[in-house]
Amino acid sequence: MRGARSGGARRTVVVIAVTVALACGTACTSSGGAADPAPSADPSTRPLHAVERATARAGSARVESTTVMGDELSLDATGTLGWKNGLTGTLRITYTGGTTAATMRELGTTAMEARYLPDAYYARMGDGFAARVGGRHWIKYGYADLEGLGSGAAGVADGMRETTPDRTVKRLLASDDVRRVGEATTRGRRTTHWTGTVGGTAGKTEQTVDIWVDDRDLLVKKVERGRTESGELTQTAYYSDYGAAVSAERPPAADTADFTELLGRTRDQG
Repeated sequence: MRGARSGGARRTVVVIAVTVALACGTACTSSGGAADPAPSADPSTRPLHAVERATARAGSARVESTTVMGDELSLDATGTLGWKNGLTGTLRITYTGGTTAATMRELGTTAMEARYLPDAYYARMGDGFAARVGGRHWIKYGYADLEGLGSGAAGVADGMRETTPDRTVKRLLASDDVRRVGEATTRGRRTTHWTGTVGGTAGKTEQTVDIWVDDRDLLVKKVERGRTESGELTQTAYYSDYGAAVSAERPPAADTADFTELLGRTRDQG
């Protein structure tokens, strides 16, 4: 019985850690949703409306991001995301440090593939994890299921829906102190630098958001800084190849374990 309990507890830790860490592959690039800002009467912020429209029309981009959240985790994510019909795409997430990376190492991996579909996201774990869950490599996290688990999980789902560049600009437009900083060269491109403070969500305080926009009104770089319950948050993302093709196939059902199923097992074994 002791072994069953410890196994269940260990699996609980793993499932929860994966939920938080995988969400940070995208959700930590966003401080959450905001009400649509009213049209600005300030001529100095009107260029940002053009940026919002341009990024929304582009519909997809290649993303490279680095996230550090206190002592809990640090990770790199690369891939392509789309946002015309809900969040879609595929990212390769590599855990480079923190307690979550240590948990992942216990499962024999420090990297995973994440696929985002409008109704759920999927995480492909390593063989070590698959051996613990009947040989299945993928975990499905349905957004509706996450929302049903409480405010914290619901925040994860909402945050994942708000990770796209156009939503970042929309949140920045709602800031009371948004302003143009000046010109800069970003990855070899001439860009305009904007900054502002955006409101926090559950578990997060206000964050400073900086974006660099090119002459096509598209984001080239974004940096967010703030504080979460887990410590200081710093996230840097680069965007390129706007309009790129997005691939996100739903994994085979026979190789997929549902998050709620795994969570139910841990409760039964706890």
